[in-house]
Amino acid sequence: MTRDMQAQTAGLSWDEVRGLIQCSGDWTRTGLTRLAGQDLRTLPPPRTGGWTLDASAMGRLDLTGARQLHRLQERLRERGDSVRLGEERPEHMDGLLAFTERAVSERRPPPPPPGPLERLGRQTVIRLGHFWAFLAFIGEIALEALPRLLRPWTIRWKQLSAEIQKAGVQALPIIGLLAFLTGLVIAYQGGDTLERYGANIFLVELVSVTMLREMAPMLTAIVVAGRTGSSWAAQLGTMKITEEIDALRTLGISPFDMLILPRLMALMVVLPLLTIYADVLGILGGMLVADLMFGVAMHDFINRLPEAIATSHLWVGLVKAPVFALIIVGIACFQGMRVKGSAESVGRATTITVVQAIFLVIVTDAVFSILFNLVGL
Repeated sequence: MTRDMQAQTAGLSWDEVRGLIQCSGDWTRTGLTRLAGQDLRTLPPPRTGGWTLDASAMGRLDLTGARQLHRLQERLRERGDSVRLGEERPEHMDGLLAFTERAVSERRPPPPPPGPLERLGRQTVIRLGHFWAFLAFIGEIALEALPRLLRPWTIRWKQLSAEIQKAGVQALPIIGLLAFLTGLVIAYQGGDTLERYGANIFLVELVSVTMLREMAPMLTAIVVAGRTGSSWAAQLGTMKITEEIDALRTLGISPFDMLILPRLMALMVVLPLLTIYADVLGILGGMLVADLMFGVAMHDFINRLPEAIATSHLWVGLVKAPVFALIIVGIACFQGMRVKGSAESVGRATTITVVQAIFLVIVTDAVFSILFNLVGL
């Protein structure tokens, strides 16, 4: 009983009564296109005790065909059938099969998976490479920005005003709400403790100093990093994929002048103003809680503010804002310009931008706190 498994260039058929597997056609790379995926599980066991590969009807044979024959023999042996070659076969079959068997036997095993220390080392090297690339990008921004600032007529003021509108004016509602709630929570949490000691009036110092020095600048930077930084990274990444940035270079337009410098200048201007706005809203939130829950009237709160707030407290927060702006713009533009390949890389760059920007903002704020403490501010 004979059953055809393939009727194309390379053919394979068998007769289980005689224990004969017949190979026909050209067993070459082009001839084995369909035969390579054949399922031999339907092949019945031979009734003669073993199989004989009959290659008398085989045409051409190359290394791909020899590899397929070797796989056929291995699969039959794995299920317990014996296999031998017939007498009539192409003269070079033995040499190709021997070469294939030797190549398979000498194949190196896959390397073992890296250990914990090796993975840690690789990740460290990758992170250091990204860090140095980011520092180089910041240096490039500084070198490119300084000559433009000395020649203000080269700045794209229309683009700058549009970025100020998007990054600043449109962020006022969310930053104002969060700052107001933050001041409210600080006053509520601190006021409960101060009330036990009859020191309710010191809520003024608690709310104002906390908002001016720490919470307002850091909260504003975090919101801008998540809102504006992610948007810029996605925009630049999409432009990189659609080759718009390459088109700008072809037209002789500097991508830095068109895309990076307006964003940098806009955020350097906007972030200090947003910080002052957050200061005011945060203090208003604390003042409301102090009046409604802890008996500190609004006029008493306002009268005590000049005594509680030193000029240094305001400047400590405002000095941080431009540094935070540089970090956010640097990371957003750096990640956006590094996008390659598909839309998936845009999403990855956006996520990395938000995480890295928020992380560096918090770390930088901690460094500022230590430095200001050392200099007595």
